[in-house]
Amino acid sequence: MAVRTAVIPAAGMGTRFLPATRATPKELLPIYDTPAIQFVIDEATAAGIERVIIVTSRAKPSIENYASSANTEKVAVSVVYQDSPLGLGHAVSCARDAVGNEPFVVMLPDEIMGDASLTKQLVALYEKSGKTSIGLKKVPASEVSSYGNVEIAGRTDVSPSDSAVAITRVIEKPKPNEAVSDLVIIGRYVLAPSVFDHLATIKPSANGEFQLTDALALLANDNQLLGIVSDITRYDTGTPMGLLRAVIEIALGRKDIGPQLQTWLENKFQN
Repeated sequence: MAVRTAVIPAAGMGTRFLPATRATPKELLPIYDTPAIQFVIDEATAAGIERVIIVTSRAKPSIENYASSANTEKVAVSVVYQDSPLGLGHAVSCARDAVGNEPFVVMLPDEIMGDASLTKQLVALYEKSGKTSIGLKKVPASEVSSYGNVEIAGRTDVSPSDSAVAITRVIEKPKPNEAVSDLVIIGRYVLAPSVFDHLATIKPSANGEFQLTDALALLANDNQLLGIVSDITRYDTGTPMGLLRAVIEIALGRKDIGPQLQTWLENKFQN
């Protein structure tokens, strides 16, 4: 079945960005002159997505206002609500009625990719295999505990040139001595509709949240989970420093402002 729908979970309150997020949701904070969430919508559109569903909070009406203005001839953007902050798995579940019985992409707005290549690869892999397919990245051992960690079938030398790997185990933010590999989940997933049934059965974690990784672990147990290891350019805009880096690097890559910014930076650091 073709993948034509994307879900963007955007109900978090952005406390790391206070006081700015008292007025502006973190998803609308600008990357130079473009709201961060627009990069994700543009990526979805470039990957052939025709419908974007933003999961937001009623405490963030500006997200709904932005969604109504983000519709184009290529993509329809709408919102659903997550009334309680109960984790990523719960946020995805909130989109169940809007998604319907079809596969869909989940795109975390705190992760801005350099292009749409990974999402395109994941969509193609799902459409070929019918199995949930997720983005993976190799990281230093010291960083594994910050992510969902995966074990893959039969090998440990996987590289970004490999087209796909079978995932046999998923662990959410393992302790350093419990990590099963140097591969972690990054914020692009193409999920089979069966994931909703798995999300309905999982129990909350110790902090009361429902984790998407717990549903992915069930899929891995059933041999229904694949991954693509990618070295795509990726900006973590979930922290102020990550957002600042994204602003600078993305602006440097633009023809309209990049040369001016480059010159200013060179002059700044020469003095």
